[in-house]
Amino acid sequence: MIVTISGRPGSGKSVVAARVAMTLGIPHVSAGDFMREMAAERGVSILELSRSAQNRGDIDREIDERTIRLAEAGGDFVMDARLGWHFAPDSVKVFLDVRPEVAALRVFEARRGSEHENVDLDTTMRAIESRTESERERYLNYYGLDYTDHDHYDLVIDTSDIGIDEVVTRILGQLEAVDLV
Repeated sequence: MIVTISGRPGSGKSVVAARVAMTLGIPHVSAGDFMREMAAERGVSILELSRSAQNRGDIDREIDERTIRLAEAGGDFVMDARLGWHFAPDSVKVFLDVRPEVAALRVFEARRGSEHENVDLDTTMRAIESRTESERERYLNYYGLDYTDHDHYDLVIDTSDIGIDEVVTRILGQLEAVDLV
């Protein structure tokens, strides 16, 4: 069983994926962690790395190659990744949406050390918008894919007004509906 969880920044992808994986007793993998690790290795913020990736295809390709290798290796896992659904086509594909102001508050309050640009709520909202558009444009250029297009997914959940437990319950319901749990 492979579950791929995509979504906008601040939608709860990593937290939800970790909880789903824990509930199912299978590994959790995060492309966001790949990106944060790469940013830390380069001594830049995740936004700076994302902007750099616009001009350097090697950054996205490194993340994509890690995802492809994982999907090809087989085994059960839950992955949160913008394009995980594309590189693991046999997965159950979930998209988490969120209103921009909710996303900004979540990201700002998380205070991740690798996201230096999040100095206040307005700046965080602008950084999220910039990052989302940067990633969207890159994926359109590389693969002709818009990861925000809901048609790519088996299940779309707006997490703006519901808690993690409800999101996880909906995902588990989808897995039951396709006889995976």
